[in-house]
Amino acid sequence: MRLLVSSEEDPASCNMRELLLRKRGWELAEAGEFGEGRLLVGDGMAMVTIEGIHIFEDHLDRRVGELLDVEFDEVVFLSRHRAASAIPTLTVHPIGNFGDARFGGRDGSLVPATPPLMNGLLRRISELGSDLPFQISFEVTHHGPWLETPTVYIEIGSDESQWGHMGAAECLTDALLTVKEEDHPILIGLGGGHYGPRFTDITLTRKANFGHMVPAHALDGADESAIQDMVSKAIQSSGATAAYMHRKSMKRSRATLIASVLERMDVPLLRSEDLDPL
Repeated sequence: MRLLVSSEEDPASCNMRELLLRKRGWELAEAGEFGEGRLLVGDGMAMVTIEGIHIFEDHLDRRVGELLDVEFDEVVFLSRHRAASAIPTLTVHPIGNFGDARFGGRDGSLVPATPPLMNGLLRRISELGSDLPFQISFEVTHHGPWLETPTVYIEIGSDESQWGHMGAAECLTDALLTVKEEDHPILIGLGGGHYGPRFTDITLTRKANFGHMVPAHALDGADESAIQDMVSKAIQSSGATAAYMHRKSMKRSRATLIASVLERMDVPLLRSEDLDPL
């Protein structure tokens, strides 16, 4: 069963919720602590609406699951996205923190990723949103909340002028309802900036599913022990069998160091030519 999470404070989230209410049937569940009308169920999904912003709602999966007496397989957060660039962007990303938990979650801890769902969503959003005035991209792993269930965020951004775009909300909700999850090799991503453009390109052109993605700024300056720790957590929380590195996003010496750590860990480091085309 899949849990969808919307927020009353988030206009993009509210729009996605309203579209989902129109697109499929839902029944009111026993509201419990979430208040009247905030907890709905329907055809293998539950949808809960919270009052505040998502990133501090630790253990929401457990709290809703206990109310419904179910264990969720996946959690999808319906969210806005903010960036100083204000570039219109539709994003998909896993959650957790490689460092301090300044924006929810736990220090140095990752929430399980959903590689087949997350990558399937990116591909489907790319298909459905090809005529929209939005870029479509992964974001690397960041922020909370802390959950035990595999989790993915889908977001509309990057500022107030795009949050209410109904075409974007239609695209994301249609993708959510028609996504195809494919059984491709699962990789972790190493390097790149906040948006991981190389990981996006690989997912849209190759038979690969990314899990957690470790940005270059988290790897820069890290010693071998810290690199090994981040890689181990990313692999374990993704169910990954290999890694892919965005080499051009970092100095050659840093890429060489990371490659040597992966070799000692017996983690295959793949290049794009190692992956079959879609």
